Amino acid sequence: MLTPSKKYIPQLGLFTGLADQLNQKHPLYQLSHKIDWSVFENAFKIYYSETMGKPSKPIRLMVALLILKYVRNLSDENLIEQWSENIYYQYFSGEHHFRPAIPCVPTELVAFRQRIGEAGVELILKESIRVNEPPDNGAGTVVSVDTTVQEKNITYPTDDKLYKKIIKKCWKLADEEGIDLRQSYRRVVKKLGYQQRFKNTKTGARDARKANKKIKIIAGRLVRELARKLPLDRLGIYLPNLKLYQRVLSQKRDDKDKVYSLHELDVKCYAKGKEHKKFEFGSKASILVDQSTAIIMGAINFTETLHDSKTIPEALEQYERLTGKQAAQVFVDRGYKGLQQYKTSQIHVPKPDKNISRSKRKKHSKRAAIEPVIGHLKADYRLCRNFLKGILGDLMNVIMAAAAMNFKRVMNLWRTGENGSPKLIEILYSFVLRIILPQNLKTTF
Repeated sequence: MLTPSKKYIPQLGLFTGLADQLNQKHPLYQLSHKIDWSVFENAFKIYYSETMGKPSKPIRLMVALLILKYVRNLSDENLIEQWSENIYYQYFSGEHHFRPAIPCVPTELVAFRQRIGEAGVELILKESIRVNEPPDNGAGTVVSVDTTVQEKNITYPTDDKLYKKIIKKCWKLADEEGIDLRQSYRRVVKKLGYQQRFKNTKTGARDARKANKKIKIIAGRLVRELARKLPLDRLGIYLPNLKLYQRVLSQKRDDKDKVYSLHELDVKCYAKGKEHKKFEFGSKASILVDQSTAIIMGAINFTETLHDSKTIPEALEQYERLTGKQAAQVFVDRGYKGLQQYKTSQIHVPKPDKNISRSKRKKHSKRAAIEPVIGHLKADYRLCRNFLKGILGDLMNVIMAAAAMNFKRVMNLWRTGENGSPKLIEILYSFVLRIILPQNLKTTF
């Protein structure tokens, strides 16, 4: 295990440090002082040993890198590269002097995410909620809930693609184990690929269908031959993979638990009914937003194809863990039909009602504000395509995307003022400069 590194503060410069060289109104500068970093250090120090292993990277550094990754919508590699060039990134991470070197290798971020797990990223989301300072309503809060699909970083699955991947993996396995195949079918597969290219033409559709069947037959032959020829001491190592290949070859069109990716077995198919995208492959994410402030108060992932109403209990349980209170009213769309109450929370589904009150009608209308929130999460905060591996990667991606949007919300407020417009003092300052200074005088500040 790694040991927590001792806090090392180098000797200050002769005149100034890094904090004195930055714009103290910069949102990242203000956010670095607003976040309570001791919360993460106290919570994550249990994952490190004080006596074994080499010194680890500071916990604040790793948490800051994780936040910056989603706030700036960067990959691990790009984040590490930009950190060595951006002094605001370094100050946000707890540095006192500029460091012209990378803080860590990208794989250390992967290990840190796996180390803190679901509880760790939920703690980051909880801190993002606290930074936004939501009002404490004594009568209870009104929230909106909706679900979306975060797509996995896989190619659009087809049977032909899966069969060809099985064939290539069988070739690789045979080369590694030194197995002499009766026939490798390399030239045959290449020729069949040419025939499959013209499946949408009038004359090539029949040949393409025959080629698809032949590809499946070849994949089955290779899997069975490897199972026969592998030594018993090596067969146990590759048996799970061979069973997976056989499962893919035997699955039918109407099967429920189908395999859509050989390296992401938990990917599910969701029929969304969209005209431009009929099916989405990934996992279902539930987002919970406070109606009065538009702060994301909950984000949770589901790997099963659940009905929307079945996701309400876990979403509200997470909301209670993060805020310490229960939502008084929950407004959802018609996809949640079937659930009317959970504990003390009232579930409101829109339905024809001539006697509906004006306040309730307004809250139903405000529920639609969660749709652009989900759109921004997908477009700007890495929820559109999930690059993290496995079920844990799905969960961490949606929670960190929600936390990043909360952090960005408060950063935008600091940049533009509380009411969404430039601060009055800045407007007056620029007005005075335009009046006092001559038009042809160039002054720099």
